[in-house]
Amino acid sequence: MTNRMKTLFMTLFTLLLLPAIAWAGETPATDTGDTTFIIISSAMVMIMTPGLALFYGGMVRKKNVLSTIMLSFIVLCVVSVIWVLYGYSLAFGTDISSVVGGLDYLWLNGVGQEPSGTIPHFIFMAFQMMFAIITVAILSGSIAERMRFQAFLAFIVIWVSIVYSPLCHWVWGGGWLMQLGALDFAGGTVVHISSGVAGLVAALVIGKRKGYGSEPMVPHNLPMTVLGAALLWFGWFGFNAGSALAANGLAASAFAVTHIAAAAGGLSWVLAEWAHHGKPTVLGCVSGAVAGLVAITPAAGFVSAMPAVIIGLVVGPLCYFAVAVVKAKLGYDDALDAFGIHGVGGTWGAIATGLFASKSVNDAGADGLFYGNAAQLSTQLIGVAATIAFAALVTFLILKVISIFTSLRVSEGDEVFGLDTSVHGETAYAYADTFGGSITREVKTSSNLAGSTVKTV
Repeated sequence: MTNRMKTLFMTLFTLLLLPAIAWAGETPATDTGDTTFIIISSAMVMIMTPGLALFYGGMVRKKNVLSTIMLSFIVLCVVSVIWVLYGYSLAFGTDISSVVGGLDYLWLNGVGQEPSGTIPHFIFMAFQMMFAIITVAILSGSIAERMRFQAFLAFIVIWVSIVYSPLCHWVWGGGWLMQLGALDFAGGTVVHISSGVAGLVAALVIGKRKGYGSEPMVPHNLPMTVLGAALLWFGWFGFNAGSALAANGLAASAFAVTHIAAAAGGLSWVLAEWAHHGKPTVLGCVSGAVAGLVAITPAAGFVSAMPAVIIGLVVGPLCYFAVAVVKAKLGYDDALDAFGIHGVGGTWGAIATGLFASKSVNDAGADGLFYGNAAQLSTQLIGVAATIAFAALVTFLILKVISIFTSLRVSEGDEVFGLDTSVHGETAYAYADTFGGSITREVKTSSNLAGSTVKTV
């Protein structure tokens, strides 16, 4: 081969290699399939908060339905703004002493269309925003029908800043629990334990509703609650499957076990209630399904189908006992059972992850106790204990500080009259108040076939 031919060959070979060399030095491009999947998952997680508003709204008395729904919707607004300004940075910024993120992403500086894994950084931020929103909305159920709106607004701002964001960093942002190896696929500790425990503390600090224990406080609209539960179940697929952050086999596995655990939770709650109370109720069925969704959340990316069945079957009676027996005996007024379902269910889910996690499901995870790794259960217990202690203590301090500047609960008169009218100046069912809170209409009774006028409330 002549020198000229050698030169020509080397030139052609180099030209052929240039695209590969250039590609190897580039930041990996986003994947359109993964991006689409996480956009849809984010929207599904967002709809969970309005779903929760309906779930909670149906369970309160008619005079407080709008005020209860408002708590979830104002969280949707306030937390979104905080997350953009600094919350995301505190959760996912550069690690500071394994406790909190730095201010790298203050005002979303540096967060745009560039890849974060295989999806744009911007959509990862938005996906995580939806988790922050639903967490604060969950705890609002504990203080429904009595917390002052101004105090709740202040509480939202402070709580998401100094409880949720640091806790999120501990588990998902590179903090000490993540370094320790605690497993929480989609928010057992970050979302459910923190909100349930914080809700319980808030209920204790603010006190019981007037008439609690001596007056009936039954749900005013169970169909609304069922609709809310259906939206929660639907959105939870985005919550758990989306936490794979890719449209892959792990997302499919998380999707399947999410549904399985929810179904098992609804069934086991109904059976426990039937045996204890004597009747299987609709409220019990949907509450059990939500409890199953809560319990599978931390384990969704680490367990297979049969452990999901076990997790759901255990959580139904566990949460039913917490709501129907423990709460009644201790006498605290967790109005809509945020602690009984999310706190208790999330704790069981985090522990169950330490029992049933398997690397055969997720190589990035760990084996649990039943797969030969007892240390993982210990790690999970540390995560649970740390979350409970942190959320309880800081929530208590936040409420005490707020109480220095404003009353935490509405006046007795406003509470008796109902928060819809006294706080928001609205009525959910305006037609019922056309004639002083009642409607006069013609009905026929079996004893009198002629029309008889009766007054119905």
